[in-house]
Amino acid sequence: MPMTSLEAAKTIKAKFGELISEPMEFRGEISLNVAAAEKVAEICGFAKSIGLNYLVDITSLDNYGEDPRWTLVYHLRNIVNGTEIRLRTDVAEEKSELPSVIGVWRTANWHEREIYDMMGIRFSGHSDLRRILMWEGYPYHPLRKDFPLAGKPTDLPGVAFTKVTPMEGGPFVTVAGGNDSIAREPRVRTPEDAGVEMNARVEARRDTKALRGQASGPGPVEKRTEA
Repeated sequence: MPMTSLEAAKTIKAKFGELISEPMEFRGEISLNVAAAEKVAEICGFAKSIGLNYLVDITSLDNYGEDPRWTLVYHLRNIVNGTEIRLRTDVAEEKSELPSVIGVWRTANWHEREIYDMMGIRFSGHSDLRRILMWEGYPYHPLRKDFPLAGKPTDLPGVAFTKVTPMEGGPFVTVAGGNDSIAREPRVRTPEDAGVEMNARVEARRDTKALRGQASGPGPVEKRTEA
């Protein structure tokens, strides 16, 4: 019989002892906390040897205002039977580095580059740790919680763009209501389409009134007449 997720977690715990927490279950999903981030590559290598042969993803969390600031989550799966666990480990902002797991799964290459690009966390032993979305020389990490939603003024390289970026002007929020994606989606609105956003808000107000008998939310307020 194939090993279950809980059995896999207990096997990893038995191998590494106090470096690993007791398995935690939430909504049928099993997680383990790794106490020492510098051991994560070794632990991942063992996890692969017991059948967790597919790295689904590596995600990073910004615990802004707390210490340690970073949490890395490794989503591991047996690609045949679906056994799956998560390994979580914390990294202090002062260090912002942990070992690469490319030696265990080559697909970690892009996951680690994206985390480096968006969060600024480094991976020692990575053979090609460079930005994957932003350009080399960009001074910020856009998924950090202290990075403003509307972005920061930045000098673009001369070859970066030849046209105005579609999202210039913001704010970059979806508008509730509207009859089509142009009215709802910020990515397709341009500064010249200011009227589109207001029309969508008015339509949302009308939809609310039709459902509840009273208008509420954004948009112009209708004048009431006293009986």
